[in-house]
Amino acid sequence: MLGLALAGLAGAAPADNGGKPTMPPTPESYTLGLDSPTDPGLQAKIEALDARLRAKHGMTAGQTSVGVLDLNTLRLAMVRPDRIDYAASVPKIAILLAWFQRHPEAATNLDPVTRHELGLMIKASDNALAAKYSQLLGLKSIQQVLESYGLYDAAHGGGLWVGKHYGKGTERYGDPVGGHSHAATIRQLLRYYLLLEQDRLVSPAASATMREIFASPDIAHIPDKFVQGLAGRGAQVRRKAGWWEDWFLDTAVVTGGGRHYILAAMTHHPQGDAYLAGFATAVDDLLAPAVPRP
Repeated sequence: MLGLALAGLAGAAPADNGGKPTMPPTPESYTLGLDSPTDPGLQAKIEALDARLRAKHGMTAGQTSVGVLDLNTLRLAMVRPDRIDYAASVPKIAILLAWFQRHPEAATNLDPVTRHELGLMIKASDNALAAKYSQLLGLKSIQQVLESYGLYDAAHGGGLWVGKHYGKGTERYGDPVGGHSHAATIRQLLRYYLLLEQDRLVSPAASATMREIFASPDIAHIPDKFVQGLAGRGAQVRRKAGWWEDWFLDTAVVTGGGRHYILAAMTHHPQGDAYLAGFATAVDDLLAPAVPRP
């Protein structure tokens, strides 16, 4: 979708070009690494937005992490991007990735039943179907896939982790950084969606099919969090949200009306749902008016 050129997590070393100006990155070549710079203007606005919403809902700085990557302008903003936390249903996106990694033929030959079940796992967050596919794959196999993409890195905060079958009480592996059964960090969530938009997850064909599964027009959105915050704005949302007890999370690629941005937020507070809806609305106010119109 955005092309194939993406360097590793930490970013490729710059080539010796004899002092010639370095070409700016494009959406196809952009790398979100450990040292990726944030855009000063957008960073300040996202930090202020996080602070305002935390004050409104009585949250501390340790209870939220957020990130935004505008693919139209390559502006990045992240607040506490490497704070690992329990991620509820959001790591089901890792099961989807691992399924296509272990079944590459499914990219162009996915049977309708599996396509619908994977759609229910992502869009309706069906635990039984998530457990079905994680058991078919194996937890260790899923994590091997994640680590092959650098989506979990214990030396740099952790990242996406699936250490337990959803809804099942057996077999658990806590992540090495936080000990969570299901975990994520904002940096790695943004990277997952960036790689997906760049056709870099498994193959271009597999990435396209995975995006179709996220969209699954035959399955209704759960009308909460980012979907609630973006309602009535002409935005199209491909997302995976999660909730358990006081953990509320949402992640999405937002398009439509000239938009193309990635949004991720994690909260650990009873008012997390309201924070996430307000965050999505405010970010869209920042990005949608500025993007080019067709």
